[in-house]
Amino acid sequence: MTQRRYDLDWLRIGAFAILIFYHVGMYYVTWDWHVKSRHASTLIEPLMQLSSPWRLTLLFLISGAATRFMADKMSTWQLTKARMGRLWPPLLLAVFVIVPPQSYYEILEAATALGQDPGPWLDNFYAKYVTASGHWCDSDGCLKTPTYNHLWFVAYLIIYSVALLPLIPLIRRIPKAVSFLISGPGLFLTPWLFLFATRVTLFPIFGESHDFREDGYLHTLYFGTFLFGFIIAKHQPFFDACVRWRWVALGAMFIAWGTLMAYYNAWSEAGTPPDWLRNTFRGVRELQAWTAIVALIGFAHRNLRLSDGPVRRMLTEAIFPVYLIHQTIIVVAAHNLGQAGLPVALEVTLLIVITVSGCWLFYDIGRRIRFLRIWIGLPSRSKVPARPKVPSPQSPQPEASL
Repeated sequence: MTQRRYDLDWLRIGAFAILIFYHVGMYYVTWDWHVKSRHASTLIEPLMQLSSPWRLTLLFLISGAATRFMADKMSTWQLTKARMGRLWPPLLLAVFVIVPPQSYYEILEAATALGQDPGPWLDNFYAKYVTASGHWCDSDGCLKTPTYNHLWFVAYLIIYSVALLPLIPLIRRIPKAVSFLISGPGLFLTPWLFLFATRVTLFPIFGESHDFREDGYLHTLYFGTFLFGFIIAKHQPFFDACVRWRWVALGAMFIAWGTLMAYYNAWSEAGTPPDWLRNTFRGVRELQAWTAIVALIGFAHRNLRLSDGPVRRMLTEAIFPVYLIHQTIIVVAAHNLGQAGLPVALEVTLLIVITVSGCWLFYDIGRRIRFLRIWIGLPSRSKVPARPKVPSPQSPQPEASL
C-alpha cells in the first residue's frame, strides 16, 4: 500500500500559508503591487525577505516530487489527464472570474494617483478586460488583460508538467548521477551553483516578469527545480542528508539573510553597487534560498513524516482553493479598508481577519457544491478517508501531495 508523504504535505501547507501573509505584507511595503497602503514603508521588508528567495522554489520542488509519485503509478495519458484536469479549470476560473476585481482596483488606484477621473478608465471594464481592448497605462507601464496575476504558478505548473512527459523515460535513468552530485558537500554546493549561475547570467537579462512568453530566468529556475524534485522524490539519502544537516543549514540561512539585509541597507541610498559586488550578493541570496530549503525539508522529514490526522487532511484539501481566492480578497479588502482612514494596527488586523475568513468561506462553500469542486481545484467527488495506517521507516515509499 502506498502512503502519502505527510512531510511534503506540511511543507506545502506552510509555504502557501506564508504566501498569503506575504501578499498581505505586499500592501504595506514600498515594492510595486496592485494596490498600496498609505501606511506603506520599509519597516517589514526585511521580514518579507526572509521567505521571498526560497518559498516558490520549494513549492516547485514539491510539485516535481508529487508528479514523480503520480507518474510511477499512472500511464502517460492518465498522468496528463490527472494534471490537466486538476489545473486547467481553476486557472480558467481565475482568469475570467477571480482575477478581474484585482485589475479593477489596480486601474482605479492608478487613475486616482495620476489625478484622472477613473470613470472613463473603468467604463465597460469587464468587456474591455476579457477582449484585451482596455488601454490602462501609467508611468510603470500598461496593464494587459486578461491576466492570471498570482495564478502564474498554476500556468507554469501546467507548462512544466507537459514539458516533463517526454523526459520521464530519460530522467528515470539518471538518479545515480544526481545522487553522486548531491552527496557529501554536494548537498549544498551543487544546487547552490545552479541557483547562483542562473541568477547571475539570466536574471539581469529577463528579470521576473511572470509572463510565460518572456520569463527565461524563472523558467530555467523553476523547471530545473521541478525536475530536481521529480528526480529526488524517492531518493531517501537526500532526505536523510537534509535531516542530518538541518541545524547547520538553518544557521547558514540566517547568516546569509542577515548579511543580505546589511548589504541592502548599505546600498539603499548609495547608488548602484559595482557588478562584482552585486553578483557576490546574488550568490548570498541563493545561499539563503537553498539552505532554507534544506533546513525545512530536514525538519519536516524528521518531525512530520508520520504526522497525519484530520487537520492535515483538511488543510491539504483546502490550500489550493485558498490560494486561488486569497489575493483577490486581499486586494478588494485592502483598497476599501484604506478608504476608511483607520489606524494601521486596526487596518492590518481587519485585513487578516477578512482574508482568512473569506478564504475559508470560499473553500467551504465550493467543496459542498459538486459542480464547483473541479473549478476550485478539488476532486469532483469528496472522498471519505479510510482509517489511516501509520507508516513506519520500513514502509514502501509514500505518496507525495499533489
